[in-house]
Amino acid sequence: MKIVSVHEDVVPISSSIRNAFIDFSTMDCSVIAVVSDVVRDGKPVVGYGFNSNGRYSAGEILRRRIIPRLTAASDADITDPDSGELDPARVWQIVMSNEKPGGHGERSVAVGVLDMALFDLASKLAEKPLYRYLSDRYGDGEPDDKVFVYAAGGYYAPDKSLRDLQDEMKRFLDLGYRVVKMKIGGASLIDDLERIEAVIDVLDGDGSRLAVDVNGRFDLQTALEYAKAIEQYGLFWYEEVGDPLDYQLQAVLSEQYAGPMATGENLFSCQDARNLIRYGGMRADRDYLQFDPALSYGLIEYLRTQEMLAQHGWSSRRCIPHGGHQFSLHIAAALHLGGNESYPGEFQPTGGFADGAEVVDSYVGLTESPGIGFEHKAEFYRVLRDLHS
Repeated sequence: MKIVSVHEDVVPISSSIRNAFIDFSTMDCSVIAVVSDVVRDGKPVVGYGFNSNGRYSAGEILRRRIIPRLTAASDADITDPDSGELDPARVWQIVMSNEKPGGHGERSVAVGVLDMALFDLASKLAEKPLYRYLSDRYGDGEPDDKVFVYAAGGYYAPDKSLRDLQDEMKRFLDLGYRVVKMKIGGASLIDDLERIEAVIDVLDGDGSRLAVDVNGRFDLQTALEYAKAIEQYGLFWYEEVGDPLDYQLQAVLSEQYAGPMATGENLFSCQDARNLIRYGGMRADRDYLQFDPALSYGLIEYLRTQEMLAQHGWSSRRCIPHGGHQFSLHIAAALHLGGNESYPGEFQPTGGFADGAEVVDSYVGLTESPGIGFEHKAEFYRVLRDLHS
């Protein structure tokens, strides 16, 4: 197996929505295609990757550092010495060579994009869907056949009324989701409570089916004010309340708010995840961890994070990755995670699962074709295919 070429570009995923911290008017993401010399059905086998939403494209780092290290490597450097198969872990070491520790920002995004493409390629070469490939290689060989998913939405948008918010959540329920998520922190506490109650009405009064997400906006005082006000609802979780690196805020909040909390989507390394577990007061019996492999140096680093969590007494079922994409969906099934995020209709063409994927009682199955299954997302596959056609 040889890598013939690597192609990279940027795709817009912009929209008029906003959360408490940013809007998505200029949001984009990197896409990549890794072309092998293996030909099947008259076409080369190609691995595809992209970065998750919420972080911008990392094309400059890919072009100047990450991709050149890959293309300069020998065939022996990137393959398993015993089997001769592509080894994403060996490639990970190569592309991270001569990089100083720390500074886990856009570099982690760039490596995550390539890592995704390599695992897509490796599982295609093995002629297995990614979740079965990962389960056999890194798991127990018995992957989950379906994954819990919740519908994330409830963004702020121009002229969006309470009725509009309720109608959005009703659409999620009609699609088969039982648990939904909405944004808070971008309005006053009074207005946000009105929005929360409007959504709970759609959920037949069951607050345990609603998660709320602050996107890191609050200082400690505001975090505690909201916590006191929303505790009555018994929410599914209270998410990313303060700055992702403010572990003390998270720890104090954990002492004051009894309900489940979630955070981690903006922590991009095993080291930062470990500091959250050490110092953030997160509770393994009720809280959730949202590390996104696509933004966090890819699956290779995520496996290290899972090992660290197990050492600290955390079950993999407490992990529900951010991002709402197919890569994490396969990882969730292979490693027995607690679920995966979903963004019905947002962040197109990259977001979401395979065309025609059916959500039943908040669970979704996986594609059985080799790889991640981007070929089953027609609009996105056209973009990916054009990278190298």
